[in-house]
Amino acid sequence: MWTSNLDLELEDSCDVTTSGIGSHESASPTVYPLDRKKSGAALSREERRRRRRATQKYRLAHATRERVRVEAFNTAFSELRKLLPTLPPDKKLSKIEILKLAVCYIAYLNHVLGST
Repeated sequence: MWTSNLDLELEDSCDVTTSGIGSHESASPTVYPLDRKKSGAALSREERRRRRRATQKYRLAHATRERVRVEAFNTAFSELRKLLPTLPPDKKLSKIEILKLAVCYIAYLNHVLGST
């Protein structure tokens, strides 16, 4: 592999890390000068946030929070699903179908209450 003197100088004076791995962003390298990395006071707020989010502990906590959020979301959909009349009653519905059916059912109930 061909490297120039500039590449070697950059490698010696900077810490190159990648960001966005595992997400929908492209993994573009982020360059941190080594002297700024050693002194926490010289880092900008965004750089400190980026480094904190790159830690294994942060990623694990974030994944746990996301798992709990998705679980609560799915529980809410299953509770809503139990309240909606369908034939057959145990028919599997997608989330969008549940929402559309709920809107229609609420409109129907408003119509029934309005006509009595």
